Amino acid sequence: MVNERSSARPDAQAQISGFLFAMLLLDNDLVVSEANHAAEDMLGRSAKRLVGSKLDDLIDLSESGVAGKLDDHDAQLVARGVPALIGDQTRFLNVTVSPLPTHVGWRVLTLSDAGQDDMKSSDEPDASLKAPAILAHEIKNPLAAIRGASQLIARKLDDKDHGLTTIISDEVDRIAGLIDRMQELGSKSSEPVEAINLHHSIRNAMASVRAAAKDRAELVEEFDPSLPEVSASGGSLEQVLINLLTNAVDACASQDEPKVTVRTRFVSGLASNVFRLSRSVRLPIEVSVADNGPGFDKSLGDHIFEPFVTSKTNGQGLGLALVKKLVTDMGGRVSCKRDDASGETVFRLHLAVAD
Repeated sequence: MVNERSSARPDAQAQISGFLFAMLLLDNDLVVSEANHAAEDMLGRSAKRLVGSKLDDLIDLSESGVAGKLDDHDAQLVARGVPALIGDQTRFLNVTVSPLPTHVGWRVLTLSDAGQDDMKSSDEPDASLKAPAILAHEIKNPLAAIRGASQLIARKLDDKDHGLTTIISDEVDRIAGLIDRMQELGSKSSEPVEAINLHHSIRNAMASVRAAAKDRAELVEEFDPSLPEVSASGGSLEQVLINLLTNAVDACASQDEPKVTVRTRFVSGLASNVFRLSRSVRLPIEVSVADNGPGFDKSLGDHIFEPFVTSKTNGQGLGLALVKKLVTDMGGRVSCKRDDASGETVFRLHLAVAD
């Protein structure tokens, strides 16, 4: 049945239900009085279960300092990228608190995911990714000229001197490969998504990494075989997994018993939200890549997915930036957390179920 366009003005309840960000109405005691659909998705509970719950039973904002500011009934608040614990996952959220002048002590709390630049159009590349692409374009033509010149010189040299021109050609090829990755970061285009067998893609990626790793680390599968197909781009998903697995092998290779574990599971209660095509997308399929290495430098923090940020001595800082772009293009989400209890560094992908 096709819904007819209504000429009636939507009431307040209809407007709130249509918000892309989570909204909670809190009373004097920070108890939820109302919740919209986006809040149900973010917090993993129905509105019926949310209503009557204390805010701090649903979300832990103590690390950010936001929780303390909620004690002031009249305080307005706008905070971006604050850490929040929902269930067993730490996420970074944008938070606003608006007191209601007509109802003393009552407030409206809004939450949106800060980790994925939610309000940005899906076909608009991040500003930090445009500069590498522009720089790459300007460098590529001179590189081709240098490579051509080295080939011409090689024809006029004795065989014993060819080593020098070979070095020039090899270095040009290496730089050209780096530039290709820089251009991928700034690209507006993305592969179309389709129904993908997740475990087939993971095993393809693991086979590629095993061949290259040469027993530097043990690769272990812990799969939920009941998972449905995911909405993804086959080539992009395998590239993301190869990048994460390769990084994980490098990170733990120096351990006495280096191990990389790939896990899959369904996380309906903690489904994440990103905004794609102006609608909320549930991401209940989780793939995690965990290594037992020492972890990355904590000072990198949330910048680990930015271009040219790396903890590797000889790293270029493009691998994880490309991972984030490819995952975002698929409408998914990627995050990283150090689990000190298990001694693992864990990268998590959240993907949508295929239609």
